[in-house]
Amino acid sequence: MTGPRIGVDVGGTFTDVTLVTGDGELVTAKVPTTADQSEGVIAGIRKACDDAGVDPSAVSEFTHAMTVSVNALLERGGARTALVTTEGFGDVLEIGRQTRPDLYDLDAEKPAPLVPRRRRYEVAERATLDGIETPVDPDDVRAIAADLRESGVESVAVAFLHAYAHPENERRAAELLREELDVPVSASHEVLAEFREYERTATTAVDAYVTPAIDAYVGRLEARAAELGVPAPRIMQSNGGIADARTVRDKAVTTVLSGPAAGVVGANRAAERVRADRDLAGLVTFDMGGTSSDVSLVRDGRAERTTDASVGGVPVRVPMVDVHTIGSGGGSLAWVDSGGALRVGPESAGAEPGPACYGKGGERATITDANVVLGYVGASTALGGELELDEAAARDALAALADEAGLDSPLAAARGVYEVANAKMIRAIRSVTVERGYDPRAFGLVAFGGAGPMHAAPLADALGVDTVVVPVAGGVLSAYGLLDADEKHDAVRTRLTPLAEADPDEVDADLAALRAAALADVADGADAAVRLSADCRYAGQSFELEVSIPESFDPDAVRERFHDAHERAYGYRVDEAVELVTLRATARVERGVDDTAYEAGGDSLLGTREAAFGDAVYETEIHDRLALAPGDAVDGPAVLEQAESTTVVAPEWRATVQADGTAVLTRGADR
Repeated sequence: MTGPRIGVDVGGTFTDVTLVTGDGELVTAKVPTTADQSEGVIAGIRKACDDAGVDPSAVSEFTHAMTVSVNALLERGGARTALVTTEGFGDVLEIGRQTRPDLYDLDAEKPAPLVPRRRRYEVAERATLDGIETPVDPDDVRAIAADLRESGVESVAVAFLHAYAHPENERRAAELLREELDVPVSASHEVLAEFREYERTATTAVDAYVTPAIDAYVGRLEARAAELGVPAPRIMQSNGGIADARTVRDKAVTTVLSGPAAGVVGANRAAERVRADRDLAGLVTFDMGGTSSDVSLVRDGRAERTTDASVGGVPVRVPMVDVHTIGSGGGSLAWVDSGGALRVGPESAGAEPGPACYGKGGERATITDANVVLGYVGASTALGGELELDEAAARDALAALADEAGLDSPLAAARGVYEVANAKMIRAIRSVTVERGYDPRAFGLVAFGGAGPMHAAPLADALGVDTVVVPVAGGVLSAYGLLDADEKHDAVRTRLTPLAEADPDEVDADLAALRAAALADVADGADAAVRLSADCRYAGQSFELEVSIPESFDPDAVRERFHDAHERAYGYRVDEAVELVTLRATARVERGVDDTAYEAGGDSLLGTREAAFGDAVYETEIHDRLALAPGDAVDGPAVLEQAESTTVVAPEWRATVQADGTAVLTRGADR
């Protein structure tokens, strides 16, 4: 692409935009997120183009990440969905697994299934691992379709037992339902051709549940983009790769973690030079936005991926960037529980009315209000480049919280909110590092999002991390990551067999089919590379590890790679039989964004104000982040301000500006 490129990421509070011109100039913008996200997206594109002096019709590529799917799941605002399944298995969604997240909580309540019992239909059909035992009766399916038509369902999920191995019955039932009904039909062998009936059924139900919302949203966005003269959007998927609009409309479940995945891609790109220069083992990415914080891990230059995730208590087993999310963002509300303890989140003030300091009518204290009272964000700071803050309203909100919590001042309440929020984030980072056998002290911390750089230094102190990277586009880094994300498509199929008994010719045939399926969604297959892998386990184990496999299947090579992977993950290997469980193919087309120009302008020092760090209050320098030139260093305590985010340099820390504008924070003797 030679013309301007645009990336737009929708968050809970703000919609972020990055535009890179053909000359390498980076222009960013932030606008409030709208109820219909497409309206805010178009407003953001117009603003970025106006700021860059670019006509929207000159834009050569538009890449997008949104929260439509995850919002539908978390808020239970998806489609009125029905489930058609094998006779005797209608309650699979409700029964779930024996494991419970709150084993000792006597009042714990399981999330309600996405499909209630009254909309679950059973069919007298049966497939086994060996083939079809009982063919599906077309008349039974047509009778169900007639009932569904009368009930007004908006989508249908079809999940038959063992359809991952023999999909003939499920394929026939889905075809009949598509002929009879004018609603989307999701079939499990198309959504997730893997064993484990609960996870496969649940993921298929998620796809059906969010498909109407995704289809309608992408359709509106395509129409509005066309009116503006902008190309049709390419959409970020949960796996960290982009796809065209048609593909995601057909596979809506792949967009559930669209935005967080883009942030990890952007963090990896922005910090790759620092990681190499400092010989870091990897990166911990920390994205703190308006409603939540996302933590992930990058090793060997690649984001960690998982197929074992849940959203809103529902399993979603498609490949995705491994992101740990907590309900603690700038707009998270602070409150006092029944025991008198100060708590933060997960409830959020959202965009309307937002934190008290936004001056839109919010009265309850949030993390952003605490940062205002602490002095990290000043009354003159313009969030998003246009939202001026009401410091008095923030102080009033914290005063009310202090009264409720029995604290002596708004400042004491602000310190408490800040520390409680940080404690939650530290636990999240430990969950992706220490709990998985990685020492965070060997990693760098990449802090971004509107609020991430305000909290990064104390998190790093607590974890023993010496290097914090704050990208120059840190406030809109997910939008920046959209410009660097590769195109990526996955295909999967379970093939459960002892590795020693696997027929190489049969496995190669399966791999060839998976390769073709992954390539079928690629815009230009000539540019694609395909990575093949297998999920394996020791006989008797319940969970698998993914290992790469050669172009031509070699059981001995796969076995040795699995032994090595198991030893890395768990510290040991055993002389036990290895099982081949699932085959995977990922087609990838490399994309990227060139280095963008960074030019500092003018004197960076804006003045000083009082800011609290720990129990002390310091007269703190306030700098214009974008006026700091490469090589400039600022010792803490200091605050670096820019329109999209604020970086807090704590005492004993130093911020040094790199050639591309990235600020690297180092502490103590490492400065």
